[in-house]
Amino acid sequence: MYVLLIASAFNSLTQRVHAELRDRGHRVAVELALPGACLADAVRGHRPDLVLAPMLRTALPEEVWAAHTCLIVHPGPVGDRGPSSLDRAIQDGESRWGVTVLQANAEMDAGDVWASAPCPVPPVGKSDLYRGEIADAALEAVLLAVERFASGTYTPQPQAEGRARPLLRQEERRIDWENDTTEDVLRALRAADSQPGVRDDDLLGGEWFLYGGHREEQLRGRPGELLATRTGALCRATADGAVWIPELRARRRPGGPAAPKLPAALALADRLPPLPERPAPPHSGPHRRTWSDIGYHEEGQAGFLAFSFPGGAMSTAHCRRLLDAYRDALTRPTTVLVLGGGRDFFSNGIHLGVIEAAADPAEESWANINAMNDLVEAVLTTTDRLVVSALGGNAAAGGAMFALAADEVWCRSGVVLNPHYRLMGLHGSEYWTYTLPRRVGPVLAERLTAEALPLSAAAAQELGLADRTVPCAPGDFTGETERLAVRLAALPATASRIAGKKAARERDEAVRPLAAHREAELALMRQTFFDPDAPYHALRRAFVRKERPAATPAHLGRAAAVRPRGVTGLAAPDAARGPDCC
Repeated sequence: MYVLLIASAFNSLTQRVHAELRDRGHRVAVELALPGACLADAVRGHRPDLVLAPMLRTALPEEVWAAHTCLIVHPGPVGDRGPSSLDRAIQDGESRWGVTVLQANAEMDAGDVWASAPCPVPPVGKSDLYRGEIADAALEAVLLAVERFASGTYTPQPQAEGRARPLLRQEERRIDWENDTTEDVLRALRAADSQPGVRDDDLLGGEWFLYGGHREEQLRGRPGELLATRTGALCRATADGAVWIPELRARRRPGGPAAPKLPAALALADRLPPLPERPAPPHSGPHRRTWSDIGYHEEGQAGFLAFSFPGGAMSTAHCRRLLDAYRDALTRPTTVLVLGGGRDFFSNGIHLGVIEAAADPAEESWANINAMNDLVEAVLTTTDRLVVSALGGNAAAGGAMFALAADEVWCRSGVVLNPHYRLMGLHGSEYWTYTLPRRVGPVLAERLTAEALPLSAAAAQELGLADRTVPCAPGDFTGETERLAVRLAALPATASRIAGKKAARERDEAVRPLAAHREAELALMRQTFFDPDAPYHALRRAFVRKERPAATPAHLGRAAAVRPRGVTGLAAPDAARGPDCC
């Protein structure tokens, strides 16, 4: 079928639906529901068999849902209605939730039900939950709904009753630092992650939005007191404990642009009083009781270097600290070293927010990309053990190329990969001109980077970008990764693979040195960074400020499908146009 996705943004769930429908042979295009856009004209131009809205902040026009079957993905169980469904589920402490695919009609979220799927609500942030359990349930429900629609025999079921709940506003999210317990604070922070954040109107004399939230087990102080910093995060006392807050965003000034989200200590800058830096223990297991964005532990002959940076963004400081931790891990007598293994983002490459906030964004871009390259080079030149990239969550741009530096890439079944840089106006680096063709060949490497479409984990494995797909729930990925890595380390063949790594690296080096790849890539990156008129600067600024595009990007508006032999590309006919004008 030809399925048209209508979405407010090409976000993680829309990307996953796009990729997985293509995996199943459907032609898929996207139209963004943008202010002032003639959505009805766009839909008429596509002439789809089915309209599907994975993420929509506004109601569909009647002239669209009256002319086409339009299925809405609502992140709540049957009967739940309203724009803050997931926020309220987390803030109310729900342990079970779900996703409903319903038919659009005149009443928001009240249409007939085509499919639904339940899911658990673990104690994680909203964005993590949305990309994990909610996305898994959404795909289950979407695929069932599409199958039922395609059959032509299914009759959707009316909702017997519903509960419409209003938008969760900042007044309800507000934290009372004098009286709220750690659990209260964590629920509020998790329910607002990554949008809209929790507003604090008087943090060191400024107005800020708070993002993230992790329990601190030992530090205590007067409720509301700032206690310590840890690698850019801020520890603040609650009524019965303390929490770590990784990121802040300054409140938008009237008429001004949105400020970027930044590491909390960096955002506060000179406002921050002298506080002790409390580093996390250098070696800590996956169930450690104190929060850290980098941790290391061992099981048998396998080492696990875990890292989790907000939004998957890796600043210069993140890269340097992770490189130090990687070098420390190489001193350990392990056979297999696993990178990542957590449940959320693996990496999305350089930190555009920190770059945007820098006094000289060009210089910070240059420092950041070199720090990423140093990290990737360390992985590529490791020849005394096998290195595994374990992707429990999505990866994009330089973060996807970072993953490809390892000997093996393991992806949880729900992962989405975006192995390209073009949409940010960048050629890219991280040695991708070596690692990507090495895995998929030069022709497909060029195609993947040029088309800039998302790939499911299954498609990534089929194309050679991934070596293993792990079918498990988000919370089970760490345990599954440990089991697989310990088994890999114990295999007799692993020793011979390690023995052959040095010779293979020397052969590749003789063909073209890694330094040559780096030099060529960085020459183009430097040219872009230091050209004030390069599109990268405007694209970066728009991304950081969450500015909506003026129109649906052309590469999304064309119908795409998976062609034979697993090559992604434009479907034939490539004539599903949008409107010429409004």
